[in-house]
Amino acid sequence: DIEKPDGSMDVRYWSATHTPVRDKMGKVAYLLQHTVDVTELHGLRAMRTEMDVIKRADAVQARNLDLSEETHQLKALFEQAPGFIAILSGPDHRFQMVNEAYRKLVGKRDLIAKTVAEALPEVIEQGFGDLLDQVRDTQQAFVGRRMKVELPGKQSDLQERFLDFLYQPIFSEEGQVSGIFVQGHDVTDQVEAEERQKLLMNELNHRVKNTLAIVQGLAAQTFRQLDGSEDARRTFNLRLGALASAHDLLTRSNWEAAGLLETIKSSVEAVVEPERFTFDGTDLLLVPQTAVSLSMLIHELCTNAIKYGALSVPSGHVAICWTVEEVDDDCVLTLRWTEQGGPPVIAPTRSGFGSRLIKHGFSAEHSSTVSMAFEPDGLICTIVARLPRPSA
Repeated sequence: DIEKPDGSMDVRYWSATHTPVRDKMGKVAYLLQHTVDVTELHGLRAMRTEMDVIKRADAVQARNLDLSEETHQLKALFEQAPGFIAILSGPDHRFQMVNEAYRKLVGKRDLIAKTVAEALPEVIEQGFGDLLDQVRDTQQAFVGRRMKVELPGKQSDLQERFLDFLYQPIFSEEGQVSGIFVQGHDVTDQVEAEERQKLLMNELNHRVKNTLAIVQGLAAQTFRQLDGSEDARRTFNLRLGALASAHDLLTRSNWEAAGLLETIKSSVEAVVEPERFTFDGTDLLLVPQTAVSLSMLIHELCTNAIKYGALSVPSGHVAICWTVEEVDDDCVLTLRWTEQGGPPVIAPTRSGFGSRLIKHGFSAEHSSTVSMAFEPDGLICTIVARLPRPSA
């Protein structure tokens, strides 16, 4: 502090050095003091520091604005998400955030800052509170698929809903569960649509069976008028049975696709004991038309084996094996039917309807070849077909 002429004090900044000056004996004789007034320089440095602070403050403000915009966008996305979302905090599962879909799901109730037990007591009664406790205690997520829950509707009455949802634990920095993230979708419409489709498919199956029964009755009346037609009528009934079996299989899969192995086994079981067969091959989904064709083909092979081949004697058996090779958008199926342990095989002199059906293969719509080798040990039938993949 330096006194000014008017008696007031002025703050000045000095920069001083003190240098010893030694005599001939090396002792310090003088001190050279050099002092410079650096008040203006200090002011400039202070100004520069203030400018740096201002710049940093501007940068922080800009970052805060960016964070604010990002937060706003995240909140908008959270609110507009098509699925329901909620964040529960604390050991008592208190609502911290919910989006519009969640509020709509629970009947527009007031949720924020309330526990699940306080806001949705009916959900606790249905066991969902126990699931939340399980996630909190085990620190493991829970995934629910088409779980039924009764929730309040527009008139405050409980309505049955079906939900796909996830309870995901939220961990604190200490590694403890601090909350639970809830996310899911209401799949009630999908479940109800599938139930309606199932009902329609069962009705269709019932009508088709009635139609087949009428056909069987008409055939019985027609065959009755023909002498010696018992075998033909029996064969016809068995073919109708194979067709009905294939139809049942497709009905169980909503007429969309049927498994190759299940189709083969179903066709065999309709005619003979499956214990006399061995099956070996990779399963494959078949389109409905192919499944029906394969079912009829296996039925004819079984019928011929019962009449003339390996299944006509107790010691005979049949091996059915197949391979699948992917080619472009299709797949090539190679299926081999091998009979063993039967009577000596003699090639037929003429071709009946059943043989023609077998040689026809799967369908005229798909490229297929059928070869039948009447080996002494038993018939070997090889089928190679290029089949389309069922649509997803």
